[in-house]
Amino acid sequence: MHEAKTHLSSLVARSARGEKIVIARDGVPVARLVSIKKPGPRRRSFGRLKGKITMRDDFCDPLSEAELESMFGDAAS
Repeated sequence: MHEAKTHLSSLVARSARGEKIVIARDGVPVARLVSIKKPGPRRRSFGRLKGKITMRDDFCDPLSEAELESMFGDAAS
C-alpha cells in the first residue's frame, strides 16, 4: 500500500496504457487500478503476416458444379 501511495502517478500512467494494477495490503490484494477508457487500437504493422498466408494456384478458378451445389443447393442451376 505504501509503495502504491509513493508511485501513484506512475501506476496511473501504466493503468491508462492498459496494464492491470493490483494493490495489496500486507501481501493481500485489496484493490485494482483500472483505466476508465480502453486503450486505443494498436497500430497496424504492414507485412506482419508476409510468408504466413498462402493461396492455392487455382484460387481464382471458377467453382465446379459439385462445389456450387454443395454451397447453394439447387439454386446454383
